[in-house]
Amino acid sequence: MIVLACADDNFGMLFNGRRQSQDRLLRSYILKMTKQSRLWMNAYSRGQFDKTASIVSDEEFLSRTPRGDFCFLEDQELLPYRDRVEKVILFRWNRRYPADFYFDRRVLAGWKMRTAAEFPGSSHEKITREDYEP
Repeated sequence: MIVLACADDNFGMLFNGRRQSQDRLLRSYILKMTKQSRLWMNAYSRGQFDKTASIVSDEEFLSRTPRGDFCFLEDQELLPYRDRVEKVILFRWNRRYPADFYFDRRVLAGWKMRTAAEFPGSSHEKITREDYEP
């Protein structure tokens, strides 16, 4: 599976059970990049996407997303599923927010950032996309 996740400069993702931030243009970007595949996520994440978007909502998505499909991760630990991960695409807010739930950097141990690109968001002047692979 190809994991998509958003994180701040400290790899923070959530604070008090809520996402740190969300961005309308990033959601559109994600839907465009996953258009030729399936996009998996849980109900918490599904709530921020357009109701007409073709998304597989499944609470067990991390164990069910097939090879080559994308999944959007916000509020679950990825490390137990590391052996299923083909690639991680991190969208970085380029800011530091309060956080109490973090993207576990151990998932990326031994991996390399293959590409990085910036694009404008609706709530963030700059969002950085970082692609990591083994």
